[in-house]
Amino acid sequence: MRNSQFDWQLLDQNYPTTDLADAVKEQGLSEKLVPLLLHRKVDTAEKLATFLAPTLNDLHDPMLLHDMEKSINRVQEAIAEDQTILIYGDYDADGITSTTVMKDTLELIGANVLYYLPNRFKDGYGPNLKVYQEMIETQGVQLIITVDNGVSGHEAIAYAQGQGVDVIVTDHHELPDELPNAFAIVHPKHPDADYPFKDLAGVGVAFKFATALLGEIPVEALDLVAIGSIADMVSLTGENRILVKLGLNLMKQTDRIGLHALAEVTGTSLSESNEETVGFQFAPRLNALGRLDDATPGVELLSTFDEDEAKNLAEMIQEVNTKRQAIVKEITTEALAMIDHSADLPINILVKEGWHEGVLGIVANHVVKQTHKPALILTVDPVTKIVKGSGRSIEALDLFQLLNQAKDLFIGFGGHHMAAGLSFALTDLEAVKERLASLLLAMPIDLTQKDSLLIDETLALADVTIPYIKSFDCLRPFGVDNKAPIIRVVGERIDQLKQIGSDKSHLKFSLTTPDSQIDCIGFSSGSSYAEFLAGDSFEVVGQLSINEWNGRQKPQLMMQDFQINGLQIFDIRGKKANDVVIDTHNVCCVLFDEQLRSRYATISDVVLFSEIADNAGLQARLKHDALVLLDCPTSLDAARQLVSYCQLDRLYLKCDVAVEHYLKGMPKRDDFGKLFKVIKEHQQFDIRYKLANLANYLKIDKDQLIFMIKVFFELGFVTIDDGVMKRVDNPEPHPLTESQEYQSYLKRIDAEKLFVYSDVSDIKEWLLQQEET
Repeated sequence: MRNSQFDWQLLDQNYPTTDLADAVKEQGLSEKLVPLLLHRKVDTAEKLATFLAPTLNDLHDPMLLHDMEKSINRVQEAIAEDQTILIYGDYDADGITSTTVMKDTLELIGANVLYYLPNRFKDGYGPNLKVYQEMIETQGVQLIITVDNGVSGHEAIAYAQGQGVDVIVTDHHELPDELPNAFAIVHPKHPDADYPFKDLAGVGVAFKFATALLGEIPVEALDLVAIGSIADMVSLTGENRILVKLGLNLMKQTDRIGLHALAEVTGTSLSESNEETVGFQFAPRLNALGRLDDATPGVELLSTFDEDEAKNLAEMIQEVNTKRQAIVKEITTEALAMIDHSADLPINILVKEGWHEGVLGIVANHVVKQTHKPALILTVDPVTKIVKGSGRSIEALDLFQLLNQAKDLFIGFGGHHMAAGLSFALTDLEAVKERLASLLLAMPIDLTQKDSLLIDETLALADVTIPYIKSFDCLRPFGVDNKAPIIRVVGERIDQLKQIGSDKSHLKFSLTTPDSQIDCIGFSSGSSYAEFLAGDSFEVVGQLSINEWNGRQKPQLMMQDFQINGLQIFDIRGKKANDVVIDTHNVCCVLFDEQLRSRYATISDVVLFSEIADNAGLQARLKHDALVLLDCPTSLDAARQLVSYCQLDRLYLKCDVAVEHYLKGMPKRDDFGKLFKVIKEHQQFDIRYKLANLANYLKIDKDQLIFMIKVFFELGFVTIDDGVMKRVDNPEPHPLTESQEYQSYLKRIDAEKLFVYSDVSDIKEWLLQQEET
């Protein structure tokens, strides 16, 4: 059995009688969408109409934002007096698009505009005092407008205001207890205003500013709003849904040269673009710029009117992203290898000098997915000896609150429930590790608790159809707080299972029942190959999509989690041992032949079957553990006895043998006769030194000869003293079958036939029969 990674929660399909059902029918939609709409708080015909077909008229008045009128008047004054305006942005995709929207708008109305995107490594996040000083002193900047940052920039903003340079902050990040002394702060969550929608992205705030400045909605900027909002993973509800839905529609027919160039290098079609195009193609590439170096080319790409420049910039961005992917892969591999699983720590804190600071958040996310524990991935500055990095969390733990309880150890930190950044002195590393682990262990939370995954519906494979999948399109764009429906399907068999990708990191297979099948893709699930190979009853959950190839459409499920029911048997016999990694946590490795113990000296927890048979405590332990058969059971009876102690969920078959009884077979009666004749003709043999000679003379395998001598010794035909075998004159006659050694050999043949040379399906059938009896 393989349990699910997430705690599956099934959406209640029962709903009270409501006019929404009638409205859904009137729209020509499937009634199956009603529970999904209600879950999205769409519970009236009016809300449904806006949800399905939002318009520009559904957007809120930008003048409702705090300090908006004051800000617009100041900008107009700056334009009238030809003052130099600096747009100070951010180095991620939201910051790039925010800067572009503000720049394009100000240029459109004749402003004298400069823009600056801080360098993550040189300037840090948010207003930078040195940059402000330089821009004011050398560029003659007289007005600064921040986009996607600013509410925490006290020092730099205070400096600018002190120099007579007004700063207008447009931001969307969490407000600190004390706001900076800026000329104006335009923020949807500002406490002195009541803007109807609080969750705008930075680019959303910039767009509202542009709308107020122009006196009309800049429709041509909606594609940028869609990119920044999706990239920043803001809630795709309310006004964000309107902006993104309209923006994606515009993107399909945009004239923006930079987007066409970006689409070309990513191999995508703008006419068929959606939120997945942005989330998986465009946003990662724009983010890669700021992660590795300078994000300024992102603004240049999105605002250029030169096709050659756009092409060159897009190709450069593609190269940067390829480099970013390689760095992430390398650091992730190193980080996972550093984890000490035996320590069983509540949080993974991994540190290495030389790791690239810009990608540590991505790496932390990969580590959390692999280990299901919160993780801090940190690098060390070799000069300053400052440790800096990023953390990602699990649902049960608020990472920001954890760090807040140890803030006396940090130079700086910030973040939210699921993600954070931090820095501290290298000399405090051990103190940080100990404090965070101690705090975690003392918290009244269950760190083993699974993150929840809402499943919208359980479907029979036959019900997964193209029309059913297309019915979800009206719920798009999918994202935070409006996730694509998650479907659970059940199959009896896996076909065409294979690892795909250059590094075999992904999984592809068909989930099958007697009358239906569906193709499944599991990204970053290549390591689960052996899990599927070992099972035969599967539950898979994920998002449905349509795979189109040569004009033919097929349903496809993008797997997010799975569960395998019943007994799993992992075949690691012979060369297959290299294909499966045994999860050594909570596993019992059983050895039948004590003479083979030295072969497994590197395995610390090996238990002899004889010890289990004589120890009730060990028998009880097997009720909860996975089992590894290191060598082949000495008999089917021994295997049957071991199975009786177990509640088998996971069985690893290594089944090594010291002597291949089944392949060599039982020696023939003629062979026993030839040995007996030689013994009669010779008084004695020193079998310590002459055994090989005797085997060659008799043309009998050496191991079989040893077995035959043991049988003769047991039946009293010979004696053995200090390695010397002597015949017994006139021994009592006994049939060979009376020998226990002979019977044991027969039993080993039967056991090896099943456990070493039979298919896994035959072994599983035998094991299930034992459970029934």
